[in-house]
Amino acid sequence: MSAAPAAARVLAVLFAGVLMGALDIAIVGPALPAIRDAFGVDPRRLSWVFSAYILFYLLGAPLLAKLSDARGRRDVYVLGIALFGLGSIAVAAAPSFELLLAGRALQAFGAGGTLPIASAVVAETIPLERRGRALGLIGAVFGVAFAIGPVLGGLLLPFGWQWLFLVNVPLAAAVIAGGWRTLPQRRSPGPLRFDAKGAAALAAALAAMVWGIGRIDPAVPGGGIARADVGLALLAAVLAALVFWRIERRAPEPLLHPDLLGSAQLRLVGAIAFAVGLVEAGLVFLPEIAVRGLGTEPARASFMLLPLVGTLIVGAPAAGWLLDRRGAPLVVRLGLALTATGLAAFALLPLTIASFYGAGVLIGLGLSGLLGAPLRYLTLQHAGEHRKGAGQGMLTLFLSSGQLFGAAAIGAAGAGAAGGYRSGLLVFGALIGLALVASTGLAAPPRPAANEATRPAP
Repeated sequence: MSAAPAAARVLAVLFAGVLMGALDIAIVGPALPAIRDAFGVDPRRLSWVFSAYILFYLLGAPLLAKLSDARGRRDVYVLGIALFGLGSIAVAAAPSFELLLAGRALQAFGAGGTLPIASAVVAETIPLERRGRALGLIGAVFGVAFAIGPVLGGLLLPFGWQWLFLVNVPLAAAVIAGGWRTLPQRRSPGPLRFDAKGAAALAAALAAMVWGIGRIDPAVPGGGIARADVGLALLAAVLAALVFWRIERRAPEPLLHPDLLGSAQLRLVGAIAFAVGLVEAGLVFLPEIAVRGLGTEPARASFMLLPLVGTLIVGAPAAGWLLDRRGAPLVVRLGLALTATGLAAFALLPLTIASFYGAGVLIGLGLSGLLGAPLRYLTLQHAGEHRKGAGQGMLTLFLSSGQLFGAAAIGAAGAGAAGGYRSGLLVFGALIGLALVASTGLAAPPRPAANEATRPAP
């Protein structure tokens, strides 16, 4: 069997698995009104359909990535897909809103391992000269998901909102079968120890952060932080974060290894990833800006994102191609510059259909250089040979933390008005600008020797 077809089959399985997890974020939007009516929940509780998924996706990413280092990529990738499929069944069959959220948590935990494990498999099986393009292909998954998610959701919703989740079951079965046949089973030496205390502290910190930020009222001076429910939640988030870091410094096998953050390059990559996560969360509110600011029909508003996701789909492989020729730091800087320009255009230009589409294209092109290959490539190279999976988990943790913080923050800033959402995007644009300045400190990692780059996985 030749190497090229084998690599193509590996990439196809990885692409399909990551797409399933990404699609379940994009496809759930059309189901929210039906879920709200079915369980009689208010909009604040309904938002946890998104927040619970992101929170447990974040927890699953480093845990399953670390498990894959010790138990093998194939077994853990298949395990994650199986958990995702079981969670999908649980959501569709849930008799209560609380059990629906439990199913979403199980879905997300399983899906969380797909992207970091896929990136580690690419690093171990794809030759160096084609690695950037392969990572770019995996990165394009999120553009594909946001392009087809609303359409697929609209097609399935007439048959019942449950079918938006049940459709995952046969897809998961197909990915499990393909993964078992094609994925490598590389393992790292040594025993595996789970950092259960660290995971609990991290979950507590993030959940408290989302709870507190989501209750900030921008109409009240100081955002109402002095209110007990807001202030105590944010204080709990800070205390839990401090406990988490103390645990990580002492844990034999920490969830977030302090040595990873001991690298100035990885700290910088993590800060950039957090800022990118903020932008991803802000994109969720673009259809609402179109509805409130342009008078667009709600059914049409999601389709106004097609220029943005179209450029993301095309741009992610192009960013991988550029990475192979000019290096990751340059691609990251270009991505940050384009993203900051697009956010500024959204916030400052008069809101018209032309400015909406134009700013969206700039953001799509910018995110092409940030969501796919470059940040993951830098993390793979700086994390070290035996911490590839843990490094990818760390990167996903920073991205997801930015998503959680950004969704809560811009939702509170919007307060139901398009102008508030645009102000939030301007703040995010300023933070991306700061990340652009900081990115001048990125250094191109040393390129491994040819025999290491092309070494086959056992």
